[in-house]
Amino acid sequence: MSLLSKKNVAILLSGLMLTAVVSGCGGDKKDEKKDAKPIVLKLAENQPDDYPTTIGDKEFAKIVSEKTKGRIKIEVYAGGQLGDEKSVIEAIQMGGIDLARVNAQPLSDFSKKLRVLSLPYLFRDEAHLWKTLDGQVGEELLTSLKDSKMIGLAYYDSGARSFYNSKREVKVPDDMKGLKIRVQQSELMMDLVKSLGASPTPMAYGEVYSGLQTGVIDGAENNWPSYFSTSHYEVAKNYTLDYHTRTPEVVIASKTVWDKLSAEDQKILKEAAKASQEVQKKSWKAYENKSIEAVKAKGNKVTEVTDYKAWQDAVKPMLEKHGKDFKELIEKINNIK
Repeated sequence: MSLLSKKNVAILLSGLMLTAVVSGCGGDKKDEKKDAKPIVLKLAENQPDDYPTTIGDKEFAKIVSEKTKGRIKIEVYAGGQLGDEKSVIEAIQMGGIDLARVNAQPLSDFSKKLRVLSLPYLFRDEAHLWKTLDGQVGEELLTSLKDSKMIGLAYYDSGARSFYNSKREVKVPDDMKGLKIRVQQSELMMDLVKSLGASPTPMAYGEVYSGLQTGVIDGAENNWPSYFSTSHYEVAKNYTLDYHTRTPEVVIASKTVWDKLSAEDQKILKEAAKASQEVQKKSWKAYENKSIEAVKAKGNKVTEVTDYKAWQDAVKPMLEKHGKDFKELIEKINNIK
């Protein structure tokens, strides 16, 4: 674990004091419960105030407040006020932050099982993804976070990532050959791009627009809202909807704080997080549709993959490498109808 910054140390101390408050609110006497101050939990969110995940966070907070009649309050700190995802995860483990919404990809550094969610072409479609996440497999993956002092509560929608480029329309994997594609600094993503015949180019996210504009890279990959909001659609007009990954967001709690709550309150938080999913997913869909309409209005070439066999065949070798430890999980997911 990396050393915590001064900012995160402050957050940690604040959270430890909160833990003491939560512990103090656990008395059994009726008069103590009646007079107890509300339990206030901080939720870290790195997206802006009007982003779909933040809207989901706020719905979560609203449901918890309603179910506990104000006895438990969740304060949502959007826009990365409590730190980036990595530092937030560390603070959650230490009990310095109570709740957070983070992507499953960075969480997979703390729970190996979660890496299965980032494997390419794992889910047949959106319905298959949510049947998996809302079922036994999804709960198994959330539970795997306990060993890292985190409690997985629910999943939020993060859309699907697809490839876009400035050179040509891409219909089949062979069309990817020779393209320089920006990827995250991830061995899995680099191997994915290589397996499709393109050249992976790790690059900071903020440099992608100029990289596309100047020809340093030919393309990148992301979901619809990111393709639009970053203006990448202006300099990479060919978007191929191959939906190679559908890595979700995860709402998590600190086990340190969680263990101080009563079983009844734990149940309320778990159910409220799950219930907030519907509002978050609707918000994401509206956000996504707005981006689709805006891009198509600009006349960009949008190609939807309908036959995935060639894409799946191309990535089989890298799936053997990255999925060898998850064969049972992959089989379970494949068998979900």
